Amino acid sequence: VEQFVMGMAHRGRLNVLANVFGKSTSDIFSEFDGKDYDDDALFDGDVKYHLGLTADKKTKSGRQININLAPNPSHLETVGAVIEGIARAKQDRYFPDDFSKVLPIALHGDAAVAGQGIVYEIVQMANLDGYKTGGTIHMVVNNQVGFTTNYLDARSSTYCTDIAKVTLSPVLHVNADDAEAVVHAVLFALDYRMEFGGDVFIDLLGYRKYGHNEGDEPSFTQPKLYKIIAKHKNPRDLYAEKLIASGVIDDKFTSKLEADYKAVLEENLEASRKKELTIISPFMQNEWEGFAQADADEMLKKVNTAFSKEMLDEIAKTITELPADKKFIKKIQKLINDRKAMYFETDKLDWAMAEMLSYGSLMTEGYDIRISGQDVERGTFSHRHAVIKVEDSEEEVILLDTLKDKKGKFHIFNSLLSEYGVVGFDYGYALASPKTLTIWEAQFGDFSNGAQIMIDQYISAAEDKWNNQNGLVFLLPHGYEGQGAEHSSARMERYLQLCANHNMYVADCTTPANFFHLLRRQMKTTFRKPLIVFTPKSLLRHPLVVSTAEEFANGTFQEVLDDPAADTKKVKTLVFCTGKFYYDLIAERENLKRDDVAVVRIEQLFPLPTEQLKEIIAKYPNADDYVWAQEEPRNMGAYSHMLMNFNEVKLRLASLKAYSAPAAGSYTRSKKRHAAAIAMVFDKNLFN
Repeated sequence: VEQFVMGMAHRGRLNVLANVFGKSTSDIFSEFDGKDYDDDALFDGDVKYHLGLTADKKTKSGRQININLAPNPSHLETVGAVIEGIARAKQDRYFPDDFSKVLPIALHGDAAVAGQGIVYEIVQMANLDGYKTGGTIHMVVNNQVGFTTNYLDARSSTYCTDIAKVTLSPVLHVNADDAEAVVHAVLFALDYRMEFGGDVFIDLLGYRKYGHNEGDEPSFTQPKLYKIIAKHKNPRDLYAEKLIASGVIDDKFTSKLEADYKAVLEENLEASRKKELTIISPFMQNEWEGFAQADADEMLKKVNTAFSKEMLDEIAKTITELPADKKFIKKIQKLINDRKAMYFETDKLDWAMAEMLSYGSLMTEGYDIRISGQDVERGTFSHRHAVIKVEDSEEEVILLDTLKDKKGKFHIFNSLLSEYGVVGFDYGYALASPKTLTIWEAQFGDFSNGAQIMIDQYISAAEDKWNNQNGLVFLLPHGYEGQGAEHSSARMERYLQLCANHNMYVADCTTPANFFHLLRRQMKTTFRKPLIVFTPKSLLRHPLVVSTAEEFANGTFQEVLDDPAADTKKVKTLVFCTGKFYYDLIAERENLKRDDVAVVRIEQLFPLPTEQLKEIIAKYPNADDYVWAQEEPRNMGAYSHMLMNFNEVKLRLASLKAYSAPAAGSYTRSKKRHAAAIAMVFDKNLFN
């Protein structure tokens, strides 16, 4: 093993950081003193037992190994998914032919490993092509008290480690009081993992001396047990007695060890008090050379995402020709032929073509691509078809893999039916591989709510808490087509509520070219931010949602798109909107023959391009009616975000009224409400 990736909850973390990873106790004391940080502009910090660390160590044989302890929040088992993603990214990058070289180690609590569902999701990944890591060592610190609850209230299974039965993994039950037995169990687990490449569990049966948080009163809930524990010698003393009895050490040995260690701690405490600021070393900084943190101003700067038209032609040729010696179903033959025609004949490129060309362009420039999620190989709405199956054999054909000059790799995997675990995995992957465009796609946008803890604790806040950049991309299908509550809204308002300072990008594109440049921008910047994209459903095949190859080759990402058809002097009503609703509005404008209404698309909702919006407003000197139009109910969508962040003009709202569910279940009722919201745009006397 050359690299270890470890994840654990907060109990015992300071011990692990200091005594295993070698973190300076002077730095730990400095964190305990609550001093400010060395850079208060881009970093707010977190409690000291949530922080991670990367270190290089030499083994006794002189080999250099890299060890990583991932940062994590108080949501105990979330980090388990993250370390699997980190490990897989390192394996794909450094050891693609020998996954055994990177070893994930997960420390669990007994109540958490039995009670939290993400553990099951992670275990089910163990042997899947897109998520396997060659075996994880799961060490369960089984102290028989979950928080203040008795273990009999914490699970129905006999053992806390019974989750291991899912993968038929061996479980070693070992007495934590017997130090040598514990070492033996760990060495056995390591040998098993290296020999068989599978998961192995260690059930380390012990106790927690002082209750849940080491300052609790455990006798409130377990008086009988804690009477026994109070009289019980701790493992250090038991092992010392054994060594003394065996003649290995004398009775002064442990007291000298303790005195020496305390002296070092006192010295480091004094040193820490001479420091005015706390310095936090970002986790896994060795993977992030050449990347710098960026504020909101930097995020709004234009990035060169142009790409050679000649090379684009070559990519298009490759991804629009099927192997002649293999037989495919007729629908696939037609789809690929249509892509060829749209590029080389009509020059009207759709969304799927934009996406595939963006991946191909990045691969020729040396970036890897990783996409995972439910049904991503063909796409939920059958638009992507990145993986094509041979009709008779079901052999997989990936046209992007056949690019002549590619320097990067293309990885795409249909995921297990999991959001929480898979998002955590892909977040970890992006954390360890900033030069990979890492994408998670939801089957429908609001399915991401199954991963809400990952969104709240990692994606939106990790840079602020832990100084960690991450470029994970979310593709969230969004749009009101009368498909009911769960299949309409990606819960845009939730992501926008989480936006602040410089934490992530949020976009809702309306053209294939803009989507092409958005994905390319994600890799071409010198920093990384999570990117949330509200992607279309009906627009995937809308006749107006097309771009030219020239717009791909020489364009750039447009944060705002002004109305291309408006006569600026005639316009009285200036409408701002985002996403699919634009096409509904211009269709109605055409129907009503209104030339006094202009529709402006905000393609990037965060950071909001305020200066560009001001410039557009100034172009319409006769406008006196400013509208925010959305297809979502007024308590959802981007309305509240615009109210908080855009004060240049007073916005009149055109939307559905407030509802508890995102959309009606009846198609007829949905269309009626949708039409009413559109009508409000063109008649200022209508209100929801």
